[in-house]
Amino acid sequence: MSRGRFLAVLGGGLTLGSRAFGEAPVARDADRIKIGCQSYTFRLFSIHEAIEKTAAAGGNCIELCLGQKLSPQDGASFDPGMSKEQIAALGNHLAKHGIKTMGFYADIPADEAGARRIFEFAKKIGAESISTESVGDLDAIEKMVKEFDIRLGFHNHAKNPGDANYKLWEPEYVRDLVKDRDPRIGSCADLGHWATSGLNPLASLKTLEGRVVNLHIKDRSAIGKETTDEILGRGVVDIPAVLRELKRQEFGGCLYIEYETNWEDSVPDVKQSIAFVRKTAVASR
Repeated sequence: MSRGRFLAVLGGGLTLGSRAFGEAPVARDADRIKIGCQSYTFRLFSIHEAIEKTAAAGGNCIELCLGQKLSPQDGASFDPGMSKEQIAALGNHLAKHGIKTMGFYADIPADEAGARRIFEFAKKIGAESISTESVGDLDAIEKMVKEFDIRLGFHNHAKNPGDANYKLWEPEYVRDLVKDRDPRIGSCADLGHWATSGLNPLASLKTLEGRVVNLHIKDRSAIGKETTDEILGRGVVDIPAVLRELKRQEFGGCLYIEYETNWEDSVPDVKQSIAFVRKTAVASR
């Protein structure tokens, strides 16, 4: 694959030219990679502030978290109950800071009417994907994915020894869960939680080949135990190998930094992580 094709694939064709809900053009090869933050990184702040911090860290996209406070001035939450005016204000704030909202994380009700409300909201804000851990009604979810043409990724938290029913931590389970479903249904792969679970993140990505919708890209100081997040490239997760594997798979989703440490002042750390990914990806020509 050529360098240009890699940037187009790993960046999902990130020329950001369609200008949909917060899209903005970018100028350099490195900036064409779709990388930003999961707004939970800035959970102590509002959605509007998370957008500002993502831009300050050098990101160009964001995955929002349902239920997070909307803005310092507006006590409402980011959720399907937002008014047209609130949605418009969100879009304007995204555009102002050169950030596109590619999707959001949400619980999806286990009934078609409830699922439809989530997908209708996604369409309203221009989301391309939804991340969830809701597996209650896969038939209803698949129906919505087809109707709204919105991708869905099952997110993994770490293995929970106290909950034998929680299986999303295991990539083989997710692979088998989605293999006979619409190809737009797959994994929101969280590298950090795989590491905590004692799994090799690179091998886990290979298990889910063709079904990785987007990525919560993390580094950790150890495999097999719970540790805090590290700046990318400083821990034990082989981030360059992960990027090469995504290139091989022709991954077209987003790389979301979900940095769950240094909560009050994480922008400098996130900025270093984003710069590391861009430098590493562009070098893989």
